[in-house]
Amino acid sequence: MQDWNPALYLRFANERTRPAAELLARVPALQPARSLHIVDLGCGPGNSTELLVERFPDADVLGIDNSEAMLETARKQLPQARFEAADIASWAPAEGEPAPDLIYANASIQWVGEHEALIPRLLSLLAPGGVLAIQMPDNRQEATHRNMREVARLPEFAPYIGDADKVRTEILSIGAYYDLLAAPERSAASVDVWHTVYQHPMDSAAAIVQWLRGTGLKPFVEGLPAELQADYLSQYQSRIDAAYPERADGKRLLAFPRLFLVAQRKS
Repeated sequence: MQDWNPALYLRFANERTRPAAELLARVPALQPARSLHIVDLGCGPGNSTELLVERFPDADVLGIDNSEAMLETARKQLPQARFEAADIASWAPAEGEPAPDLIYANASIQWVGEHEALIPRLLSLLAPGGVLAIQMPDNRQEATHRNMREVARLPEFAPYIGDADKVRTEILSIGAYYDLLAAPERSAASVDVWHTVYQHPMDSAAAIVQWLRGTGLKPFVEGLPAELQADYLSQYQSRIDAAYPERADGKRLLAFPRLFLVAQRKS
């Protein structure tokens, strides 16, 4: 997949940052015997990392991402934090670094597979009393994402995109995540899971498409030859126009389900 576009991603920064703030609000107080060490997994352009720096101004905050473009933007925005390139699927604290007191992953691990192994592994990396906080979009069955796959299956696009069902990892059920963290063999002292469906007023069907071009549409569109990309987006926008009708004020109401997990490791 081509590198991410920070400017496109941040076009809807307020909407993207709201769930990040609500996730952080449910993180309990952290009281280690040393200075705090916090890791933002999938930090993107630093909008979520900024929340961490504001809440924990004296902490060592490390942002991890596999996009150099995103990391470059984050470094410019937050020189007081550290940023490193790494893959979430294999990330672990570097030799000599303390175990994290908080591993925070906002809208990132839905791009990573094998959650049955990943989630328990991240919990095990925490310091005693540390917290794992995760938020993931749960919109794969929404009209936005169903239509991505339906357009991708059309004969003019399918040879380039391949199996549309495999473009993004299908996340587990909320109960399955609870079981992964709360099982007796795990080291969790508490597990908090919840589900929220945000309702975002959007100016138009085109605005919805622009939002999704920064994230979900990216792997569909970038696999197409340049001459087919506009056609794909045009057909997709027509379907979005039908799926999200105008409301009383002329806006479109975009339903956006998100799943939240907060688990604290035993002290």
